Amino acid sequence: MRLGWTKTKYSVSYYAQKTIYVNGKNKSMVVKRFGSEKYICETYGVTDAKAWAKEQVALMNQAEKEETSPVTMEFFPSRDITANQKRCFNGGYLFLQCIYHQLGLDKISKAISVKHDFKYNLNAILSRLIYTRILYPGSKLSAYEDSHKFIEQPDFELHQIYRALSVLAEESDYIQSRLFKNSLKLSKRKTGIIYYDCTNFYFEIEQAEDDKQYGLSKENRPLPIVEMGLFMDAEGIPLAFSINPGNQNEQLSLIPLEKKLLTNFDLSKFVVCTDAGLSSSSNRKFNDDIQGNRAFVTTQSLKKLKKFLKTWALDTEGWLLAGEIPEPGQKPKLYSLTKLDPEEDKEKIYYRSRWIKEDGLEQQMIVTYSLKYREYQETIRNRQLERALKAVKKGKSSIESKRQNDPKRFIRADHATDAGEVANKTSYYIDMNAVKEESIYDGFYAVCTNLEDDPLSIVKINKRRWEIEECFRIMKSDFEARPVYLHDQDRIKAHFITCFLALIVYRYLEKTLDEKYTCGQILDCLKEMDFLKFEGKGFVPIYERTELTDDLHAHFGFETSKEIIPINKMRKICADTKKQDV
Repeated sequence: MRLGWTKTKYSVSYYAQKTIYVNGKNKSMVVKRFGSEKYICETYGVTDAKAWAKEQVALMNQAEKEETSPVTMEFFPSRDITANQKRCFNGGYLFLQCIYHQLGLDKISKAISVKHDFKYNLNAILSRLIYTRILYPGSKLSAYEDSHKFIEQPDFELHQIYRALSVLAEESDYIQSRLFKNSLKLSKRKTGIIYYDCTNFYFEIEQAEDDKQYGLSKENRPLPIVEMGLFMDAEGIPLAFSINPGNQNEQLSLIPLEKKLLTNFDLSKFVVCTDAGLSSSSNRKFNDDIQGNRAFVTTQSLKKLKKFLKTWALDTEGWLLAGEIPEPGQKPKLYSLTKLDPEEDKEKIYYRSRWIKEDGLEQQMIVTYSLKYREYQETIRNRQLERALKAVKKGKSSIESKRQNDPKRFIRADHATDAGEVANKTSYYIDMNAVKEESIYDGFYAVCTNLEDDPLSIVKINKRRWEIEECFRIMKSDFEARPVYLHDQDRIKAHFITCFLALIVYRYLEKTLDEKYTCGQILDCLKEMDFLKFEGKGFVPIYERTELTDDLHAHFGFETSKEIIPINKMRKICADTKKQDV
């Protein structure tokens, strides 16, 4: 590089330039503009702008030389490595760190620290709790120990983590609302449609206390649980959560958390989408807003419909074909489900709708039918029947629960002999009548809403509910949010705020990568991005360079896949990941 300048009648401006070879010709390219003579002197406090600019070019050339020059290292077969010296460090967390700062979580931590006037580094603690939850899920003790795996070492002690948990629990509502507002600067949040669902998390304890109560476990574990309610936007990014007692009816959790969205998040106009288990009459009425600001879309169990509605819903005649538009002046063509071709019509969706009045609430009920969905339901039920048969062979000890989707719902007990006498031994069998009765509903799917929109657009809204179920799966499986080993109420709440924040950071990472990769692929990649540190020299990547690592570098604007990254260069990378704040 060399110094260049341009002159005008009143000023001289300086810049660094270099010659590049393009299409067989040499071409000059400006690398960095330093500014006018006056600007340089005033900004940097110098009297000779040209001399200062020359010095900057020299420094740039030196830095470029250091980055491109070979690094020589000597290794001796007879020399021991230094005892008790950590040599391998993870750098995958740096991509999480970028998003952490883009979301302004460092500023949120600072605001909380000022409010509570404590001295320990809450930002460092919170960030490490999030990074380790994603990369090395475990206890708070393991989070502290695993923080030492990162290139940047922790500047806090274990006891400070436990002190911070109480503060995080206290500030949970503030963190959620402030984070949402920060995220609006990072991406446009699609909050016109929001999704709500509940799950529960179990504890490796037997004593029920506080929110830890015995309730209906979704994992069939005879242990105390807490219930988690979660709102998600239409992009699959979590909005807010709440923790409730494990013995509470999950339908009661929606309205309190929704009211927080209305007050703390400044959200007033949205459609709430839930599954049938959460769509109580009171929840539907709460979102039947007179001003038209709120509405609901919910799945509807066909089995629980009144007889006349069930008859209408399952009637095989008079169905419309999705996407088919009649000619002007012509009535829509109606189809019979009994005349569908298993091959030609497999991918088609048929539908019908009507308005109903339930508990004083008018709502549109939409029913769809698909041969593909029928096939899917048949496949699932056949797998369940196989499991039910295995349970029958094992006997009574394995036949207990008969929840809605439990394979044991098909098992019946016979307590009498063929002669009608009381049997000494109970026999179990598969009730084929129950199987036949359930198969009637194969292929059908229903939703209810107070919206007057096109039926298919309503169905499309509801189909994205799988993403909130995926959020829970990631939290439970990949982030290992359960079982929970904490006992204190505030620490339990802090545990879930950490899991919630980790989920948001991960979701943004996923979207930054254009959703090209699975959760497993991304997490495995980040975990394996290790570097061998050579004191005084730099960091040598020991991970496999792949399309995913290249995409990470391209999207986040820094590079770690060189043969060696000098110490100063790695420091700059670490610093740059913290500059992209909100």
